[in-house]
Amino acid sequence: MIKTLTAHGNSAALIIDKPILELLGITMETPLKITTDGRSLIISPLPDTERTTKFRRALDKVNAEHASTLRRLAE
Repeated sequence: MIKTLTAHGNSAALIIDKPILELLGITMETPLKITTDGRSLIISPLPDTERTTKFRRALDKVNAEHASTLRRLAE
């Protein structure tokens, strides 16, 4: 996909198509990290720390409740 920048006041804007935003789980409220490697612009959604915390708690609970079963399955 090839895009061009769009004038937005004294700045330049890059329009990202809705299917790409949906694929990446980005909304208008999603904080984005913008970095560069010197040649390319890299735009990434910041990790959702609340979601990650909930996931880790759930994972710890499953591991604690089913540790012996998981060990047997791993063998």
